[in-house]
Amino acid sequence: MVRKSDGTRQEFDREKVLFGVLAAIKGRSVEATQVDRLATEVEHELRSLGGEVTTSQIGLSVLDRLRVLDEVAYLRFASVYKNFDAAADFASELALLSKLAEPSG
Repeated sequence: MVRKSDGTRQEFDREKVLFGVLAAIKGRSVEATQVDRLATEVEHELRSLGGEVTTSQIGLSVLDRLRVLDEVAYLRFASVYKNFDAAADFASELALLSKLAEPSG
């Protein structure tokens, strides 16, 4: 089950994950098999948690995978998921993305 931000609950809908990812990758060179694999990984991760998950957990799971798959798609998804309302929001997220991409050590 998924608990939405308004407190309601509904069954997990893989199609909603696919819809969000497809919107984020529009015009990008990401293959359908990669999108399908991403959605499957998200679904398996959430099901492994058992019980109820939140929409926030779903969004973060998608973001983690998009960050590796396609940085532009990541920023697009993040802009909707995190409700960006100014260019500075993109700049902040880009700085975070750059920091995450830096090799450690």
